Amino acid sequence: MNFKKVFSFSLLLLIAGASAVFASEEGGVAHSAATTFLWIAVILIAAKIASLVEKIGQPAVLGELVMGVILGNLFLLGLHIFEPIKNDSIIAFLSELGVVILLFQIGLESNIEKMKKVGVRAFLVACVGVVVPFALGVYLVGPLFLPGADFNSYLFIGATLTATSVGITARVFQDLKKLQTKEAQIVLGAAVIDDVLGLIILAVVSAMVTAGGVGIGVISWITAKSVLFLVSSIVVGQLVAPRLGKLFAKINTGSGMKFTLAISFGLFFAFLAQKIGLAPIVGAFAAGLVLDPVHFKYFKDAKVVRDIRGAVEGADERTKKNVEEAIEPHSHRHVEDLVEPVGLFLIPIFFVMTGMTVKLDVLFDVPILLVALGITVVAFVGKIVSGLVAGKVNKYIVGFGMIPRGEVGLIFAMMGKSLGVISDEIFSAIVIMVILSTLLTPPILAWLIKRDDKKIA
Repeated sequence: MNFKKVFSFSLLLLIAGASAVFASEEGGVAHSAATTFLWIAVILIAAKIASLVEKIGQPAVLGELVMGVILGNLFLLGLHIFEPIKNDSIIAFLSELGVVILLFQIGLESNIEKMKKVGVRAFLVACVGVVVPFALGVYLVGPLFLPGADFNSYLFIGATLTATSVGITARVFQDLKKLQTKEAQIVLGAAVIDDVLGLIILAVVSAMVTAGGVGIGVISWITAKSVLFLVSSIVVGQLVAPRLGKLFAKINTGSGMKFTLAISFGLFFAFLAQKIGLAPIVGAFAAGLVLDPVHFKYFKDAKVVRDIRGAVEGADERTKKNVEEAIEPHSHRHVEDLVEPVGLFLIPIFFVMTGMTVKLDVLFDVPILLVALGITVVAFVGKIVSGLVAGKVNKYIVGFGMIPRGEVGLIFAMMGKSLGVISDEIFSAIVIMVILSTLLTPPILAWLIKRDDKKIA
């Protein structure tokens, strides 16, 4: 790690921030827009500096979150330079758009075919990994650590504890070359189902808070509406998407049209979800599940892939295999690759802004720290027990593999905060839980896997 480079970037960050402050003091609409441009640059630079945590084996999201916490709490040291960012409506919108893009990407990577292939054990692990943490959050963490708080707050704490960040666990298995083990397949399959169940719970809880009722009839209707939306979105989307692809390909078969169709599809589904009272991220996730490379078979890159395959049709098997390996990324990942740059721009804004909402002065209160630690313990226990139904595999690897909350847990907490049922104190405690589950799981999981290897050897 080059400290001089880090220092240079930090200096650049401070200069940019100072320039923004100077610009804002001059006033005027033009200066206001220019200041926002500078703030966006500051956030993106800060996010990139934060990615240094990857050098010590930690996911970039952890660094972005911590960077946001640092920038958002410099006022405690008498530095108010970054405070205007918190009240910038344009950056707030970009942050919201970032989380929609994030869930759209997760949906793209969690395709329906992959979900169909996961076994019964993965489904059981997912169910236990959602039900147990949710119940513990609502009926144990809430009443025990936050007595007197609104029941809606307990519901959102429970919803937050259901989340699993598959990206963090997958990275550990990948680094250790264990992606093909039974434990890894169960965890990754369960995490996909976990995402769907968690989003349904989020939709139900959000709608319950908005509707102001928790009766059985209301819960049943919201649950039915959530399931109906996801199912109908997938069914109707699979029927409509190929036809849309064919129609728009007649106008233009380039990557620009393919990108426009994909991103518009995601945003439209987010709009539909919002209209029927669900979270926009639920719609974005459903849209990602629907889209598949086959829906874009009329576009230029897909035609090139077909032409290449046709050209080697009569070749020997080795040649065919080499060609297939070469074109595989282009034939299956092109939609994800097109959307990725948008995510690289918007998603860090969401996480840095999320970190900036954490108030460290609240954590100076010992009771709040105890709440954070209590939530963290329950967060670990609630997922570890899911490994008990994983069958004849290393149950600890499966259980600990389900622990990281990462970006999904933060999204749930932010939803509760935006609805006014998660206070600053509770939100800060949840962020600490997310940081600890994200930070502690990779080394623990790596140790368990290596210990398992030694036993086999």
